[in-house]
Amino acid sequence: MSEELASGTKESPPAPQAEPSEMWKKGGRLLSVLLALNVLLFACTLISGAAFNKVEVYDTDVFALLTAMMLLTTLWILFYLLRTARCPDAVPYRDPHAGPIWLRGGLVLFGICTLVMDVFKTGYYSSFFGCQSAIKILHPLIQAMFVIIQTYFLWVSAKDCIHVHLDLTRCGLMFTLTTNLAIWMAAVVDESVHQAHSYSSALSNTSHTRIAPDRDTVEGDSCPCNTAVCQIFQQSYFYLYPFNIEYSLFASTMLYIMWKNVGRLLASTPGHGHMPSPVNFRETFFVGPILGLLLFLLGLAVFITYEVQVSEEEGHTQQALVVYYSFNIVCLGLMTLVSLSGSVIYRFDRRVMDHHKNPTRTLDVALLMGASLGQYAISYYSIVAVVVGTPRDLLGGLNLAHALLVIAQHIFQNVFIIESLHRGPPGAEPHDNPPKEPCQGLIFANQDALHSLPACPPSPRPAGPSSAGPREAVAIILAPRGHWRRQCLKDISLFLLLCNVILWILPAFGARPHFSSTVEVEFYGYSLWAAIVNICLPFGIFYRMHAVSNLLEVYVLS
Repeated sequence: MSEELASGTKESPPAPQAEPSEMWKKGGRLLSVLLALNVLLFACTLISGAAFNKVEVYDTDVFALLTAMMLLTTLWILFYLLRTARCPDAVPYRDPHAGPIWLRGGLVLFGICTLVMDVFKTGYYSSFFGCQSAIKILHPLIQAMFVIIQTYFLWVSAKDCIHVHLDLTRCGLMFTLTTNLAIWMAAVVDESVHQAHSYSSALSNTSHTRIAPDRDTVEGDSCPCNTAVCQIFQQSYFYLYPFNIEYSLFASTMLYIMWKNVGRLLASTPGHGHMPSPVNFRETFFVGPILGLLLFLLGLAVFITYEVQVSEEEGHTQQALVVYYSFNIVCLGLMTLVSLSGSVIYRFDRRVMDHHKNPTRTLDVALLMGASLGQYAISYYSIVAVVVGTPRDLLGGLNLAHALLVIAQHIFQNVFIIESLHRGPPGAEPHDNPPKEPCQGLIFANQDALHSLPACPPSPRPAGPSSAGPREAVAIILAPRGHWRRQCLKDISLFLLLCNVILWILPAFGARPHFSSTVEVEFYGYSLWAAIVNICLPFGIFYRMHAVSNLLEVYVLS
């Protein structure tokens, strides 16, 4: 001890040794990612190969691969559920941020629509059973079973932080995620092929319809779909493809969060996380929801008008495009202004920023930024085609304004959503920055208000003859200052939510002004422009639905 005092130094305690499971954490994640990448690349090869008639890969091979992947995934899910049920200590922690009720509710809704699609697909392929491969009928049946089991699995296990068989669980979750991405990719490719056939039919002066003939019919009329029942099944299941696509993407995001939470230790310190407050529609001005609902109904009318008129002669097509672009310009302009207003309101918000580790929020931000790139790419290609190409008419000007507003709207909406997700709960104000105005002058009235109002430093004496404490008197004083901001933010989030829903419906169910307008097609050529749109547009469609999920969370947390 004397030597330590003389030298003025002291030996530091040895650093704690990491547990073997923690040392292999990155290795287990790497192993599961490598497995997922190889399976996904193989699936991409078959799916993209089957999309081209000149390649000797048939859609039956794709159906066989997807069916095998869904069967393996279903077996692993059943094993996971059985193992966690028999081992009470398998899930010691549950992530409060993972699998919110609106995300699981959306998963169930899209899952039900996917089951309906599988029924129509089974009926369609059963209409000509004699000339079809059995795998085409087996595939929708296996997919229906897979959707039911996976939906139940994600509903009950989305928050799990499992601590047994870590590497096996990581590989199983990654394989399940890869299966959903392969299903999503197959649906997107099939939809793109039918859109290409539809555009070719329109150029040939045939009846324009969103649903093109089946690939087997196009390649030789080996199994023609001639009956009315067969055509109803065919058109119905293609109109339900957007729900199947969104189901696969919703499931993929929830599975990724589960994969990140494998072996995770959650801190139990106060303030590490916050639970959202109950939904209360009385805390809104209802200006945002009413305006958003009006735009939603107007958008449905525009969509129906567009689908009807774009199939007619050239004059009606131009008129439909003018109406379509005009609606989108108004809607995107309002969304841009509203998002900017929300960011301005946050400049006066005293809530602290939440910087705690949150895999769900990190993924939400990454998906928002990544999915935005699809619309950015289409918009910039359109801007170049309109500015450089000819002629410069009304339709070209509307197209240019639409492309510029798409970019601006994505930027300001992303800023608003990301800032909202990083805000603390209502009342979470920094303790080291007290307000400049003294908090005194009113009497305590409602103790329940303390849980939803900003905090305030205590006053040195009571504010009146009441025996209530100073903190209670202070809470009532600050209510009018914070309440209007909270109401505005809730209105903004509901308005943006409804607008994103209608902007998801328009492209997801067949509105393709990218091909109806000839500006980009003549400038880039159909092959290049079709490749750009078919690659980037699915990301733009996913962005809208993912933004809806985030805006609902913003509404609850405001």
